[in-house]
Amino acid sequence: MVKSKAWNWETVQGKDSEFWKKPSLESYYLVERWKSQGKKEFLDLGCGLGRHSILFAENGFNVSACDLSETAVERTKRWAESLHLPVHCRVVDMLSLPYGDGNFGCILCRNVISHTDTEGVKKAFAEIKRVLKPDGECYFTLCSKNAWGYGQNWPVIDSNTKIRVEDGPENGVPHFFADYGVIQSLCAGMKIVSAHHINDILTEGVPGGWHYHVLVRKPAGMGLNGANKRK
Repeated sequence: MVKSKAWNWETVQGKDSEFWKKPSLESYYLVERWKSQGKKEFLDLGCGLGRHSILFAENGFNVSACDLSETAVERTKRWAESLHLPVHCRVVDMLSLPYGDGNFGCILCRNVISHTDTEGVKKAFAEIKRVLKPDGECYFTLCSKNAWGYGQNWPVIDSNTKIRVEDGPENGVPHFFADYGVIQSLCAGMKIVSAHHINDILTEGVPGGWHYHVLVRKPAGMGLNGANKRK
């Protein structure tokens, strides 16, 4: 399993622009969905600069925000403090979450889990299952094998993973690429509520790429540690 490596946010241009402050389209749906389900404890896993942490905090969720990047966590913390929002921020490796079993009713993990290799993704999913409450939900995205990067001549880690080598904040960061069969295997024991294969051609003028967007639910019969209870 490769060592986790954070985005180099120091090299990102326009960090103070509106682009990095606008939540993703699906996050507004998730706010309403999870509010209607009575969920309160929310984890922004891989919070980046905090756009989703702020959105959920403004909507009354108890928000925990974490990221491997100290820069990202500090900026999220300052933003929340400027708005007097109680967001709990921590520098965290997704492969070893410092939260208790069954701590969260809902988790958003957008463009984050892909930044490790196959063994790392399995470990990250195990941690997500562990910290989710029974009946809790997680919305996550994964890079698709249809994506441009999967076809690049980058160093290969395993059959699903390459190390990105180009100028920018992701230089040297592992990228895991999935197909739907891989996703089904990763989500074993979880209920796949919805799965979409999306080509983000352009968002706010910025080119995107192919990603899977998946919503999963932890069954009520699954133990807090992610294992199915014996009948």
